[in-house]
Amino acid sequence: MDAKATLVTLNNGKKMPVLGLGTYNLRGQNCVDAVKTAIDAGYRHIDTASLYQNEAEVGQAIREKIADGTIKREDIFVTTKLWNTSHEPAQVREAFDASLSKLNVDYVDLYLMHSPIGATVDSNGTTVLTDVDYVTTWKAMEQLLDTGLVRSLGVSNFNSEQLRRVLENGSVTPVTNQVECHVRLNQKKLIKFCKDRNVIVTAYSPLYRPGSTLGPEGGQSSKHPMEDARVVEIAERYKKTPAQVLLRYLVDIGSVPIPKSGNPDRIRQNLNIFDFALTPAEVVTLDALNTGERLVKFEMGLAHPFYPFEAEF
Repeated sequence: MDAKATLVTLNNGKKMPVLGLGTYNLRGQNCVDAVKTAIDAGYRHIDTASLYQNEAEVGQAIREKIADGTIKREDIFVTTKLWNTSHEPAQVREAFDASLSKLNVDYVDLYLMHSPIGATVDSNGTTVLTDVDYVTTWKAMEQLLDTGLVRSLGVSNFNSEQLRRVLENGSVTPVTNQVECHVRLNQKKLIKFCKDRNVIVTAYSPLYRPGSTLGPEGGQSSKHPMEDARVVEIAERYKKTPAQVLLRYLVDIGSVPIPKSGNPDRIRQNLNIFDFALTPAEVVTLDALNTGERLVKFEMGLAHPFYPFEAEF
């Protein structure tokens, strides 16, 4: 084991490593191998979801690393998520049980509502939006805590007003709000809003989708943040990779990044960010890369009254 994430204490007293492995788009044996590589490298926080269709593989990897003595169950923080098509209160327990069964672990550390937008699948297999209020879904999720099968609850892709409604109407405070967060969309206003209410922001797509570029015109805007001269200069100063600098930035502004990778070297590199910290001036330099640009737009939910991304934050 060559690195280890520091821990953050959640509002319910539980602890979560401040960096985890995201598993979106990791499938089959590739997913099993990536999770095992991550655990061997020192990761103790793994993020999956019903939507990703890889809960069984994530669980298999965790069980294999428990079986070979690398970890105990209590050493690893496992997150999964309730998908939009299970927002009816009567569906919540069934959906959670299905996820737990696929993971095949004793309990889940964190269960998130994947988004505030409810949906259903009609007889033709088409996903249709519904008007289920996410507050009623949240109240059904709260009952899962009584089972002992889940330790913490949170939300994902919620804007500040939606989170406020959950806080005002629920009896359990979400421990986290997992949102897209990277140097181009640094979410500092949302991070402050959440911090003021003792809610952690977990950052997905923290490396701005490696390999993606902006706009057909080229120029500065089309450059990936890892290629930005300001990022490269800071990386050289610390003898780190640009990716490591971008992840450290997210930790330093108060979020918990969950970079996804199936590449063993990058998996190891992404965790190796706890032996340096950015100066306040360097954070300000990287703040200047924020454009507010969003990669994940949930276009199918644009017409929904609970579409989360029209709000300022």
